[in-house]
Amino acid sequence: MGLRMTHMHDVLVIGSGAAGLTAALALAEHKKVLVLAKGDLRSGSTAWAQGGIAAVLDAGDTFEDHIRDTMVAGAGLNDRETVEYVIERAPAAIDRLCELGVPFNRDEGDLHLTREGGHSHRRIVHVNDATGWAVQAALLKAAEENSNITLLPGQSCIDLITGRNQQDYSGSGRVWGAYALDEASGKVVSHVARATVLAAGGAGRVYLFSTAPRGATGDGIAMAWRAGARVSNMEMMQFHPTCLYNLEVKNFLITEAVRGEGGHLLNPQTGERYMDKYDPQRMELAPRDIVARANDDQIKRHGLDYVHLDISHQPPEFVTEHFPTIHEKLLGLGIDMTKEPIPVVPAQHYTCGGVKIGLDAKTDLPGLWAAGECTESGLHGANRLASNSLLECFVFGEAAAKDILECWDRLDEPPEILPWDESRVTDSDEEVVIKQNWTEIRRFMWNYVGIVRTTKRLERAANRIEMLRQEVEDYYGSFRVTTDLIELRNLLECASLIVKSALRRHESRGLHFILDYPETASVARDTVLVP
Repeated sequence: MGLRMTHMHDVLVIGSGAAGLTAALALAEHKKVLVLAKGDLRSGSTAWAQGGIAAVLDAGDTFEDHIRDTMVAGAGLNDRETVEYVIERAPAAIDRLCELGVPFNRDEGDLHLTREGGHSHRRIVHVNDATGWAVQAALLKAAEENSNITLLPGQSCIDLITGRNQQDYSGSGRVWGAYALDEASGKVVSHVARATVLAAGGAGRVYLFSTAPRGATGDGIAMAWRAGARVSNMEMMQFHPTCLYNLEVKNFLITEAVRGEGGHLLNPQTGERYMDKYDPQRMELAPRDIVARANDDQIKRHGLDYVHLDISHQPPEFVTEHFPTIHEKLLGLGIDMTKEPIPVVPAQHYTCGGVKIGLDAKTDLPGLWAAGECTESGLHGANRLASNSLLECFVFGEAAAKDILECWDRLDEPPEILPWDESRVTDSDEEVVIKQNWTEIRRFMWNYVGIVRTTKRLERAANRIEMLRQEVEDYYGSFRVTTDLIELRNLLECASLIVKSALRRHESRGLHFILDYPETASVARDTVLVP
Protein backbone atom coordinates (compact mmCIF):
# COMPACT_ATOMS: atom_id res chain seq x y z
CA MET A 1 0.00 0.00 0.00
CA GLY A 2 1.14 3.54 -0.69
CA LEU A 3 1.40 6.15 2.06
CA ARG A 4 -1.99 7.50 3.10
CA MET A 5 -1.68 10.95 1.59
CA THR A 6 -5.26 12.24 1.70
CA HIS A 7 -6.13 15.85 2.50
CA MET A 8 -9.72 17.07 3.06
CA HIS A 9 -10.99 20.51 2.01
CA ASP A 10 -14.28 22.39 1.66
CA VAL A 11 -13.46 23.50 -1.88
CA LEU A 12 -10.56 22.63 -4.17
CA VAL A 13 -9.61 25.17 -6.88
CA ILE A 14 -7.30 23.89 -9.63
CA GLY A 15 -5.43 26.87 -11.09
CA SER A 16 -4.11 30.14 -9.65
CA GLY A 17 -4.91 32.55 -12.51
CA ALA A 18 -7.71 35.10 -12.79
CA ALA A 19 -10.55 32.53 -12.84
CA GLY A 20 -9.24 30.38 -9.98
CA LEU A 21 -8.33 33.25 -7.65
CA THR A 22 -11.60 35.11 -8.36
CA ALA A 23 -13.55 31.97 -7.37
CA ALA A 24 -11.32 31.38 -4.32
CA LEU A 25 -11.73 34.96 -3.02
CA ALA A 26 -15.54 34.84 -3.37
CA LEU A 27 -15.73 31.37 -1.73
CA ALA A 28 -13.37 32.28 1.12
CA GLU A 29 -15.94 34.60 2.67
CA HIS A 30 -17.68 31.43 3.88
CA LYS A 31 -15.53 28.35 3.18
CA LYS A 32 -11.98 27.04 3.44
CA VAL A 33 -10.38 26.87 0.00
CA LEU A 34 -7.26 25.15 -1.30
CA VAL A 35 -5.78 26.56 -4.53
CA LEU A 36 -3.40 24.28 -6.43
CA ALA A 37 -0.96 25.73 -8.96
CA LYS A 38 1.25 23.83 -11.36
CA GLY A 39 4.67 25.40 -10.97
CA ASP A 40 4.81 28.95 -9.63
CA LEU A 41 1.64 30.77 -8.48
CA ARG A 42 2.24 33.34 -11.24
CA SER A 43 3.08 30.94 -14.06
CA GLY A 44 -0.38 30.81 -15.70
CA SER A 45 -1.63 32.82 -18.68
CA THR A 46 -3.18 35.67 -16.65
CA ALA A 47 0.18 37.24 -15.85
CA TRP A 48 1.06 37.23 -19.57
CA ALA A 49 -2.05 39.11 -20.75
CA GLN A 50 -0.77 42.38 -22.24
CA GLY A 51 -3.95 43.87 -23.66
CA GLY A 52 -6.56 44.53 -21.03
CA ILE A 53 -10.19 43.97 -20.07
CA ALA A 54 -13.13 44.92 -22.27
CA ALA A 55 -15.96 46.78 -20.51
CA VAL A 56 -18.58 49.34 -21.51
CA LEU A 57 -17.61 52.44 -19.49
CA ASP A 58 -17.80 55.24 -22.05
CA ALA A 59 -20.95 57.34 -22.53
CA GLY A 60 -20.88 56.77 -26.32
CA ASP A 61 -20.63 52.98 -25.94
CA THR A 62 -23.45 50.52 -25.15
CA PHE A 63 -23.83 46.90 -23.98
CA GLU A 64 -25.56 46.23 -27.30
CA ASP A 65 -22.45 47.44 -29.20
CA HIS A 66 -20.13 45.22 -27.15
CA ILE A 67 -22.52 42.26 -27.59
CA ARG A 68 -22.64 42.83 -31.36
CA ASP A 69 -18.83 43.11 -31.65
CA THR A 70 -18.47 39.85 -29.68
CA MET A 71 -21.02 38.02 -31.88
CA VAL A 72 -19.47 39.35 -35.11
CA ALA A 73 -15.98 38.21 -34.04
CA GLY A 74 -17.43 34.86 -32.91
CA ALA A 75 -18.99 34.33 -36.37
CA GLY A 76 -22.43 33.75 -34.84
CA LEU A 77 -21.39 30.62 -32.96
CA ASN A 78 -21.65 32.44 -29.61
CA ASP A 79 -24.52 31.81 -27.22
CA ARG A 80 -26.33 35.17 -27.07
CA GLU A 81 -27.56 34.65 -23.50
CA THR A 82 -24.00 34.00 -22.29
CA VAL A 83 -22.65 37.02 -24.19
CA GLU A 84 -25.24 39.29 -22.55
CA TYR A 85 -24.61 37.76 -19.12
CA VAL A 86 -20.86 38.39 -19.27
CA ILE A 87 -20.89 41.84 -20.88
CA GLU A 88 -23.51 43.24 -18.50
CA ARG A 89 -21.32 42.16 -15.56
CA ALA A 90 -18.11 43.73 -16.93
CA PRO A 91 -18.37 47.18 -15.26
CA ALA A 92 -18.91 45.56 -11.83
CA ALA A 93 -15.88 43.31 -12.41
CA ILE A 94 -13.74 46.39 -13.14
CA ASP A 95 -15.03 48.05 -9.95
CA ARG A 96 -13.97 45.01 -7.88
CA LEU A 97 -10.50 45.04 -9.45
CA CYS A 98 -10.17 48.75 -8.63
CA GLU A 99 -11.10 47.92 -5.01
CA LEU A 100 -8.37 45.26 -5.00
CA GLY A 101 -5.92 48.00 -6.02
CA VAL A 102 -5.23 47.24 -9.68
CA PRO A 103 -3.51 50.46 -10.87
CA PHE A 104 -5.40 50.93 -14.16
CA ASN A 105 -4.22 53.77 -16.43
CA ARG A 106 -6.25 56.93 -15.93
CA ASP A 107 -6.90 60.04 -17.94
CA GLU A 108 -7.67 63.03 -15.68
CA GLY A 109 -9.16 60.68 -13.08
CA ASP A 110 -11.24 58.57 -15.47
CA LEU A 111 -10.10 55.12 -16.55
CA HIS A 112 -8.13 55.36 -19.81
CA LEU A 113 -9.71 53.25 -22.54
CA THR A 114 -7.83 51.88 -25.54
CA ARG A 115 -9.18 50.16 -28.65
CA GLU A 116 -8.33 46.77 -30.16
CA GLY A 117 -9.21 44.86 -33.32
CA GLY A 118 -12.89 43.99 -33.69
CA HIS A 119 -14.10 46.62 -31.18
CA SER A 120 -16.30 49.45 -32.46
CA HIS A 121 -15.38 51.71 -29.49
CA ARG A 122 -12.56 52.42 -27.09
CA ARG A 123 -13.47 50.09 -24.20
CA ILE A 124 -10.28 48.33 -23.10
CA VAL A 125 -9.27 49.10 -19.51
CA HIS A 126 -5.55 48.48 -19.10
CA VAL A 127 -2.36 48.91 -17.06
CA ASN A 128 0.03 50.13 -19.78
CA ASP A 129 0.73 47.01 -21.87
CA ALA A 130 1.06 44.62 -18.91
CA THR A 131 -2.50 44.41 -17.54
CA GLY A 132 -2.41 40.71 -16.70
CA TRP A 133 0.67 41.06 -14.51
CA ALA A 134 -0.99 43.80 -12.43
CA VAL A 135 -4.26 41.85 -12.14
CA GLN A 136 -2.45 38.65 -11.13
CA ALA A 137 -0.43 40.54 -8.49
CA ALA A 138 -3.55 42.15 -6.97
CA LEU A 139 -5.54 38.89 -6.86
CA LEU A 140 -2.59 36.99 -5.40
CA LYS A 141 -1.99 39.62 -2.71
CA ALA A 142 -5.66 39.42 -1.66
CA ALA A 143 -5.54 35.61 -1.62
CA GLU A 144 -2.31 35.52 0.41
CA GLU A 145 -3.86 37.85 2.99
CA ASN A 146 -7.00 35.69 3.33
CA SER A 147 -6.80 33.16 6.17
CA ASN A 148 -9.42 30.92 4.53
CA ILE A 149 -7.29 30.42 1.39
CA THR A 150 -4.30 28.05 1.21
CA LEU A 151 -2.12 28.50 -1.89
CA LEU A 152 -0.09 25.45 -2.87
CA PRO A 153 2.34 25.84 -5.79
CA GLY A 154 4.29 23.02 -7.43
CA GLN A 155 1.31 20.66 -7.79
CA SER A 156 0.62 18.83 -11.06
CA CYS A 157 -2.92 17.46 -11.13
CA ILE A 158 -3.11 13.99 -12.67
CA ASP A 159 -6.81 13.15 -12.67
CA LEU A 160 -10.08 14.15 -11.06
CA ILE A 161 -11.23 11.87 -8.26
CA THR A 162 -14.66 10.38 -9.12
CA GLY A 163 -16.92 7.56 -7.93
CA ARG A 164 -14.50 5.13 -9.59
CA ASN A 165 -11.92 6.04 -6.94
CA GLN A 166 -14.19 5.47 -3.92
CA GLN A 167 -13.49 2.62 -1.47
CA ASP A 168 -16.98 1.37 -2.34
CA TYR A 169 -16.75 1.74 -6.13
CA SER A 170 -19.46 3.81 -7.81
CA GLY A 171 -20.03 4.39 -11.52
CA SER A 172 -21.13 7.93 -10.73
CA GLY A 173 -19.21 10.78 -12.31
CA ARG A 174 -19.48 12.78 -9.06
CA VAL A 175 -16.18 14.64 -8.58
CA TRP A 176 -14.49 14.58 -5.16
CA GLY A 177 -11.33 16.59 -5.86
CA ALA A 178 -8.14 15.51 -7.63
CA TYR A 179 -4.96 13.45 -7.40
CA ALA A 180 -1.94 15.75 -7.65
CA LEU A 181 1.79 15.15 -7.90
CA ASP A 182 3.70 17.21 -5.35
CA GLU A 183 6.66 18.19 -7.53
CA ALA A 184 9.07 18.70 -4.62
CA SER A 185 8.54 15.34 -2.87
CA GLY A 186 7.53 13.29 -5.93
CA LYS A 187 4.55 11.94 -3.92
CA VAL A 188 0.98 11.83 -5.19
CA VAL A 189 -1.57 13.39 -2.83
CA SER A 190 -5.34 12.90 -2.88
CA HIS A 191 -6.97 16.32 -2.41
CA VAL A 192 -10.57 15.48 -1.49
CA ALA A 193 -13.25 18.19 -1.48
CA ARG A 194 -17.02 18.64 -1.47
CA ALA A 195 -16.76 21.00 -4.46
CA THR A 196 -14.05 21.37 -7.11
CA VAL A 197 -13.46 24.34 -9.42
CA LEU A 198 -11.46 23.68 -12.56
CA ALA A 199 -9.59 26.81 -13.71
CA ALA A 200 -6.58 25.15 -15.28
CA GLY A 201 -6.17 27.28 -18.43
CA GLY A 202 -5.91 26.42 -22.12
CA ALA A 203 -4.12 23.92 -24.35
CA GLY A 204 -1.89 26.24 -26.38
CA ARG A 205 1.25 24.16 -25.94
CA VAL A 206 -0.23 21.55 -28.27
CA TYR A 207 1.27 23.81 -30.97
CA LEU A 208 4.88 24.45 -31.91
CA PHE A 209 4.45 28.26 -31.92
CA SER A 210 2.30 29.56 -29.08
CA THR A 211 2.11 32.66 -26.91
CA ALA A 212 0.85 30.48 -24.04
CA PRO A 213 3.06 29.80 -21.01
CA ARG A 214 4.94 26.51 -20.77
CA GLY A 215 2.29 24.97 -18.51
CA ALA A 216 -0.67 25.47 -20.90
CA THR A 217 -0.97 21.78 -21.71
CA GLY A 218 -4.75 21.42 -21.52
CA ASP A 219 -4.66 19.56 -18.20
CA GLY A 220 -8.13 20.68 -17.08
CA ILE A 221 -9.77 19.85 -20.40
CA ALA A 222 -8.14 16.41 -20.57
CA MET A 223 -8.95 15.55 -16.93
CA ALA A 224 -12.60 16.58 -17.29
CA TRP A 225 -12.92 14.61 -20.55
CA ARG A 226 -11.44 11.47 -18.97
CA ALA A 227 -13.83 11.87 -16.01
CA GLY A 228 -16.83 12.01 -18.37
CA ALA A 229 -17.56 15.69 -19.13
CA ARG A 230 -18.46 16.87 -22.63
CA VAL A 231 -16.13 19.24 -24.44
CA SER A 232 -17.19 21.66 -27.13
CA ASN A 233 -15.69 23.58 -30.10
CA MET A 234 -12.12 22.37 -29.61
CA GLU A 235 -11.39 23.06 -33.29
CA MET A 236 -11.67 26.80 -32.52
CA MET A 237 -8.02 27.56 -31.73
CA GLN A 238 -7.18 31.23 -31.90
CA PHE A 239 -3.91 32.24 -33.52
CA HIS A 240 -2.63 35.67 -32.57
CA PRO A 241 -1.50 37.47 -35.73
CA THR A 242 1.56 39.14 -34.19
CA CYS A 243 4.01 37.18 -32.09
CA LEU A 244 7.61 38.42 -32.13
CA TYR A 245 9.78 36.46 -34.58
CA ASN A 246 13.03 35.91 -32.72
CA LEU A 247 15.02 32.70 -32.46
CA GLU A 248 16.30 33.56 -28.96
CA VAL A 249 13.00 34.63 -27.40
CA LYS A 250 10.07 32.27 -27.64
CA ASN A 251 6.42 33.37 -27.54
CA PHE A 252 6.71 37.12 -26.86
CA LEU A 253 3.42 38.67 -27.90
CA ILE A 254 3.12 42.05 -29.62
CA THR A 255 -0.26 43.26 -28.35
CA GLU A 256 -3.18 43.98 -30.65
CA ALA A 257 -3.15 47.54 -29.30
CA VAL A 258 -0.07 48.30 -31.48
CA ARG A 259 -2.42 47.93 -34.47
CA GLY A 260 -5.20 49.68 -32.53
CA GLU A 261 -2.93 52.72 -32.15
CA GLY A 262 -2.03 52.88 -35.85
CA GLY A 263 0.51 50.10 -36.55
CA HIS A 264 0.77 48.91 -40.18
CA LEU A 265 1.47 45.39 -41.44
CA LEU A 266 4.06 45.37 -44.23
CA ASN A 267 5.59 42.82 -46.57
CA PRO A 268 9.32 42.88 -45.65
CA GLN A 269 10.39 42.30 -49.29
CA THR A 270 8.41 45.20 -50.81
CA GLY A 271 7.74 47.36 -47.76
CA GLU A 272 4.08 47.63 -48.84
CA ARG A 273 0.94 47.33 -46.71
CA TYR A 274 -1.16 44.33 -47.71
CA MET A 275 -4.26 44.21 -45.49
CA ASP A 276 -6.27 46.00 -48.21
CA LYS A 277 -6.17 42.71 -50.16
CA TYR A 278 -7.82 40.79 -47.29
CA ASP A 279 -10.13 43.25 -45.49
CA PRO A 280 -10.14 46.66 -47.25
CA GLN A 281 -12.63 48.20 -44.79
CA ARG A 282 -11.02 47.32 -41.47
CA MET A 283 -7.44 46.77 -42.68
CA GLU A 284 -5.19 46.09 -39.63
CA LEU A 285 -8.19 46.38 -37.27
CA ALA A 286 -9.96 43.30 -38.67
CA PRO A 287 -10.59 40.46 -36.18
CA ARG A 288 -7.68 38.20 -35.30
CA ASP A 289 -8.62 35.24 -37.49
CA ILE A 290 -8.60 37.40 -40.63
CA VAL A 291 -5.31 39.13 -39.79
CA ALA A 292 -3.64 35.83 -38.78
CA ARG A 293 -4.70 34.20 -42.09
CA ALA A 294 -3.46 37.24 -44.02
CA ASN A 295 -0.05 37.07 -42.29
CA ASP A 296 0.09 33.29 -42.82
CA ASP A 297 -0.78 33.75 -46.51
CA GLN A 298 1.92 36.40 -47.03
CA ILE A 299 4.54 34.21 -45.33
CA LYS A 300 3.63 31.10 -47.36
CA ARG A 301 3.05 32.85 -50.68
CA HIS A 302 6.31 34.85 -50.63
CA GLY A 303 8.46 32.28 -48.79
CA LEU A 304 9.04 34.67 -45.86
CA ASP A 305 10.11 33.87 -42.30
CA TYR A 306 7.98 36.74 -40.94
CA VAL A 307 6.09 39.93 -41.83
CA HIS A 308 6.67 43.44 -40.48
CA LEU A 309 4.52 45.36 -37.97
CA ASP A 310 5.46 49.03 -38.14
CA ILE A 311 4.40 51.86 -35.81
CA SER A 312 7.54 53.98 -36.36
CA HIS A 313 5.49 56.63 -38.22
CA GLN A 314 3.99 57.65 -34.84
CA PRO A 315 5.98 60.12 -32.66
CA PRO A 316 8.63 58.27 -30.56
CA GLU A 317 7.18 59.58 -27.25
CA PHE A 318 3.70 58.28 -28.25
CA VAL A 319 5.15 54.79 -28.81
CA THR A 320 7.18 54.68 -25.57
CA GLU A 321 4.27 56.03 -23.51
CA HIS A 322 1.76 53.50 -24.88
CA PHE A 323 4.04 50.46 -25.06
CA PRO A 324 6.77 50.78 -22.41
CA THR A 325 7.12 47.03 -21.74
CA ILE A 326 7.29 46.03 -25.40
CA HIS A 327 9.60 48.93 -26.31
CA GLU A 328 12.06 48.00 -23.55
CA LYS A 329 11.95 44.27 -24.37
CA LEU A 330 12.61 44.92 -28.07
CA LEU A 331 15.44 47.37 -27.35
CA GLY A 332 17.16 44.56 -25.43
CA LEU A 333 16.95 42.49 -28.63
CA GLY A 334 18.35 45.26 -30.81
CA ILE A 335 15.01 46.44 -32.28
CA ASP A 336 13.94 50.07 -31.77
CA MET A 337 10.20 50.10 -32.54
CA THR A 338 10.18 53.92 -32.63
CA LYS A 339 12.47 53.79 -35.69
CA GLU A 340 12.04 50.39 -37.39
CA PRO A 341 9.44 47.66 -37.98
CA ILE A 342 9.01 44.60 -35.71
CA PRO A 343 9.33 41.11 -37.30
CA VAL A 344 6.18 39.10 -36.39
CA VAL A 345 4.56 35.70 -37.11
CA PRO A 346 1.17 34.25 -36.17
CA ALA A 347 1.19 31.91 -33.15
CA GLN A 348 -1.41 29.89 -31.25
CA HIS A 349 -2.86 32.23 -28.67
CA TYR A 350 -6.12 31.10 -27.11
CA THR A 351 -8.24 27.96 -26.71
CA CYS A 352 -11.82 29.05 -27.50
CA GLY A 353 -13.28 25.57 -26.94
CA GLY A 354 -13.17 23.48 -23.79
CA VAL A 355 -15.28 21.90 -21.06
CA LYS A 356 -18.94 22.76 -21.58
CA ILE A 357 -20.40 24.93 -18.80
CA GLY A 358 -23.65 26.78 -18.11
CA LEU A 359 -24.16 30.31 -16.76
CA ASP A 360 -23.71 28.89 -13.24
CA ALA A 361 -20.27 27.52 -14.29
CA LYS A 362 -21.51 23.95 -13.72
CA THR A 363 -20.03 21.17 -15.85
CA ASP A 364 -21.81 17.91 -16.71
CA LEU A 365 -20.22 16.27 -13.66
CA PRO A 366 -21.83 16.77 -10.22
CA GLY A 367 -19.41 18.46 -7.83
CA LEU A 368 -17.36 20.05 -10.65
CA TRP A 369 -17.53 23.69 -11.71
CA ALA A 370 -15.19 25.31 -14.23
CA ALA A 371 -14.16 28.81 -15.36
CA GLY A 372 -11.75 30.54 -17.72
CA GLU A 373 -9.84 29.27 -20.72
CA CYS A 374 -10.39 25.55 -20.01
CA THR A 375 -14.14 26.06 -20.62
CA GLU A 376 -16.54 26.66 -23.48
CA SER A 377 -19.18 28.94 -21.99
CA GLY A 378 -20.68 30.23 -25.24
CA LEU A 379 -19.01 33.64 -24.90
CA HIS A 380 -16.34 33.40 -27.63
CA GLY A 381 -18.05 31.34 -30.31
CA ALA A 382 -15.82 30.70 -33.32
CA ASN A 383 -13.29 33.43 -32.42
CA ARG A 384 -12.60 35.34 -29.20
CA LEU A 385 -12.90 39.11 -29.35
CA ALA A 386 -9.77 40.80 -27.96
CA SER A 387 -9.78 41.42 -24.18
CA ASN A 388 -12.92 39.36 -23.50
CA SER A 389 -10.85 36.55 -21.93
CA LEU A 390 -9.88 38.05 -18.56
CA LEU A 391 -13.45 39.32 -18.35
CA GLU A 392 -14.77 35.75 -18.76
CA CYS A 393 -12.47 34.61 -15.93
CA PHE A 394 -13.86 37.17 -13.48
CA VAL A 395 -17.51 36.63 -14.36
CA PHE A 396 -17.44 32.82 -14.30
CA GLY A 397 -15.09 32.65 -11.29
CA GLU A 398 -17.78 34.63 -9.42
CA ALA A 399 -20.59 32.51 -10.91
CA ALA A 400 -18.93 29.26 -9.77
CA ALA A 401 -18.47 30.57 -6.21
CA LYS A 402 -22.04 31.87 -6.03
CA ASP A 403 -23.52 28.56 -7.24
CA ILE A 404 -21.37 26.45 -4.89
CA LEU A 405 -22.40 28.55 -1.88
CA GLU A 406 -26.07 28.42 -2.88
CA CYS A 407 -26.18 24.63 -3.18
CA TRP A 408 -23.69 23.88 -0.37
CA ASP A 409 -26.21 22.18 1.91
CA ARG A 410 -27.11 19.74 -0.85
CA LEU A 411 -23.48 18.69 -1.42
CA ASP A 412 -22.68 15.36 0.28
CA GLU A 413 -19.70 14.82 2.54
CA PRO A 414 -16.98 13.00 0.54
CA PRO A 415 -16.81 9.20 0.93
CA GLU A 416 -13.63 7.20 1.65
CA ILE A 417 -11.29 7.64 -1.34
CA LEU A 418 -8.68 5.09 -2.44
CA PRO A 419 -5.09 6.36 -2.21
CA TRP A 420 -3.01 6.63 -5.37
CA ASP A 421 -1.58 3.21 -6.23
CA GLU A 422 2.11 3.11 -7.20
CA SER A 423 2.70 -0.54 -6.35
CA ARG A 424 3.19 -1.68 -9.97
CA VAL A 425 5.36 1.09 -11.43
CA THR A 426 9.05 1.95 -11.50
CA ASP A 427 11.07 5.11 -12.15
CA SER A 428 11.49 5.83 -15.85
CA ASP A 429 14.87 5.23 -17.45
CA GLU A 430 13.81 6.79 -20.78
CA GLU A 431 12.94 10.47 -20.30
CA VAL A 432 13.99 11.00 -23.94
CA VAL A 433 10.77 9.24 -25.05
CA ILE A 434 8.68 12.01 -23.46
CA LYS A 435 10.74 14.76 -25.05
CA GLN A 436 10.59 13.11 -28.48
CA ASN A 437 6.79 12.61 -28.35
CA TRP A 438 6.16 16.12 -27.01
CA THR A 439 8.13 17.66 -29.92
CA GLU A 440 6.44 15.41 -32.46
CA ILE A 441 2.91 16.32 -31.31
CA ARG A 442 3.61 20.05 -31.40
CA ARG A 443 5.19 19.88 -34.84
CA PHE A 444 2.46 17.86 -36.60
CA MET A 445 -0.27 19.93 -34.92
CA TRP A 446 1.35 23.10 -36.28
CA ASN A 447 1.82 21.68 -39.78
CA TYR A 448 -1.46 19.75 -40.13
CA VAL A 449 -3.95 21.43 -37.76
CA GLY A 450 -2.82 25.05 -37.94
CA ILE A 451 -4.31 28.28 -39.29
CA VAL A 452 -5.42 26.79 -42.65
CA ARG A 453 -6.58 23.15 -42.68
CA THR A 454 -7.45 20.37 -45.14
CA THR A 455 -9.24 17.07 -44.51
CA LYS A 456 -6.15 15.18 -45.68
CA ARG A 457 -3.88 16.99 -43.22
CA LEU A 458 -6.36 16.43 -40.37
CA GLU A 459 -6.54 12.71 -41.16
CA ARG A 460 -2.72 12.54 -41.13
CA ALA A 461 -2.72 14.15 -37.69
CA ALA A 462 -5.39 11.69 -36.47
CA ASN A 463 -3.21 8.76 -37.60
CA ARG A 464 -0.15 10.15 -35.79
CA ILE A 465 -2.22 10.59 -32.61
CA GLU A 466 -3.45 6.98 -32.65
CA MET A 467 0.11 5.69 -33.09
CA LEU A 468 1.38 7.80 -30.21
CA ARG A 469 -1.59 7.04 -27.95
CA GLN A 470 -0.60 3.41 -27.39
CA GLU A 471 3.01 4.38 -26.73
CA VAL A 472 2.08 7.08 -24.20
CA GLU A 473 -0.48 4.85 -22.41
CA ASP A 474 2.05 2.00 -22.10
CA TYR A 475 4.61 4.44 -20.75
CA TYR A 476 2.09 6.00 -18.34
CA GLY A 477 1.07 2.54 -17.07
CA SER A 478 4.66 1.42 -16.43
CA PHE A 479 6.44 4.37 -14.84
CA ARG A 480 6.04 6.74 -11.90
CA VAL A 481 4.36 9.96 -12.95
CA THR A 482 6.39 13.11 -13.49
CA THR A 483 5.06 16.53 -14.49
CA ASP A 484 6.42 16.00 -18.02
CA LEU A 485 4.61 12.66 -18.36
CA ILE A 486 1.34 14.08 -16.99
CA GLU A 487 1.57 16.96 -19.47
CA LEU A 488 2.41 14.70 -22.41
CA ARG A 489 -0.65 12.53 -21.70
CA ASN A 490 -2.87 15.62 -21.52
CA LEU A 491 -1.35 17.22 -24.63
CA LEU A 492 -2.07 14.09 -26.63
CA GLU A 493 -5.67 13.96 -25.32
CA CYS A 494 -6.23 17.61 -26.29
CA ALA A 495 -4.61 17.13 -29.72
CA SER A 496 -7.03 14.26 -30.29
CA LEU A 497 -10.05 16.38 -29.23
CA ILE A 498 -8.97 19.24 -31.54
CA VAL A 499 -8.53 16.95 -34.56
CA LYS A 500 -11.80 15.04 -33.93
CA SER A 501 -13.69 18.32 -33.65
CA ALA A 502 -12.05 19.79 -36.76
CA LEU A 503 -12.94 16.71 -38.82
CA ARG A 504 -16.57 17.05 -37.76
CA ARG A 505 -17.00 20.68 -38.87
CA HIS A 506 -17.78 20.63 -42.61
CA GLU A 507 -17.64 24.40 -43.08
CA SER A 508 -15.24 27.30 -42.59
CA ARG A 509 -16.29 29.53 -39.70
CA GLY A 510 -14.22 31.93 -37.62
CA LEU A 511 -10.98 30.28 -36.56
CA HIS A 512 -11.71 27.01 -38.35
CA PHE A 513 -10.68 27.56 -41.97
CA ILE A 514 -10.65 24.39 -44.08
CA LEU A 515 -9.91 24.43 -47.81
CA ASP A 516 -12.26 21.47 -48.51
CA TYR A 517 -15.26 23.41 -47.11
CA PRO A 518 -14.57 27.12 -47.74
CA GLU A 519 -18.22 28.21 -47.31
CA THR A 520 -19.94 28.99 -44.00
CA ALA A 521 -23.05 26.93 -43.24
CA SER A 522 -26.36 28.80 -42.87
CA VAL A 523 -26.86 27.56 -39.29
CA ALA A 524 -24.15 27.85 -36.61
CA ARG A 525 -23.81 24.66 -34.56
CA ASP A 526 -21.43 23.77 -31.72
CA THR A 527 -19.18 20.74 -32.16
CA VAL A 528 -19.90 18.79 -28.98
CA LEU A 529 -17.88 15.66 -28.18
CA VAL A 530 -19.36 13.16 -25.73
CA PRO A 531 -16.96 10.81 -23.85
